[in-house]
Amino acid sequence: MTSQRLLETTLIGAAAVLFAGANLRLPERQPIVAQPVPLHTTTAASASAPDSTVATSQTSRALTAFASMVQSLSTPKALESAVRSYFAFKSAHPNDVKKPLLYFVDYGLPSTKPRGYVLDMNSLKVVDGPFTVAAGRGSAANSKGIPTRFSNAFGSAATSLGLYVTKALYAFTGHSGGQTYSSIGLRLMGVSTGFNDNAFARGVVAHGAPYVTADKAGRSQGCPAMEPSRAKELLPKLANGAMVYLFAPDANWMSRDPWLDDSN
Repeated sequence: MTSQRLLETTLIGAAAVLFAGANLRLPERQPIVAQPVPLHTTTAASASAPDSTVATSQTSRALTAFASMVQSLSTPKALESAVRSYFAFKSAHPNDVKKPLLYFVDYGLPSTKPRGYVLDMNSLKVVDGPFTVAAGRGSAANSKGIPTRFSNAFGSAATSLGLYVTKALYAFTGHSGGQTYSSIGLRLMGVSTGFNDNAFARGVVAHGAPYVTADKAGRSQGCPAMEPSRAKELLPKLANGAMVYLFAPDANWMSRDPWLDDSN
């Protein structure tokens, strides 16, 4: 084969290779997508179960401790429901309960009986009590009877049962016997939906009142009022993050208050 013929053959072979390469389609490379790593999730039931167990344990321990200190109640359910509601709310809203104090009133007793306590829910000791506490004039037919009517309505002048969170102190002004008086006042935020959640807007507060003495309590506009000297001492301790619980053996409320759970 001559040199000229060899060169032509070589050139033809190279052209064929280039043509074949141009028409050969390689499969496209697919992008590599990382698969998402499953996140660990906690159901509401599993999240709430430990808190519920703790609250139940705390309730049992507190009831045992207070059994010998809080007596002369209208029914054992009064203290039981107060303690259970306190720990149920604290378990659900720990950031709202800034102080371990509970102002508890048993309105199943008449106004001539001491029916109020302030309890330390950490040390499980009685801070003060029992002492007399007023009920709303819309709740009792007279100043000596047992309250039987309870309301969340504006203008009712009635006591609203259930659980409250305390707010700020303020300078309270009231009227009694045609006279104006001044005292310390403590604003209350009702958290028993449907039963006392209008209390803040209604102006239902804890305060001192001259119609409350050591042996009897007159009637308020729905406020759990106490003796003026006691209010001056106790209300600053209760302000901003303690709790208040107003009880009565009222079947409608006991079967529906969200914080009572299985305590009725």
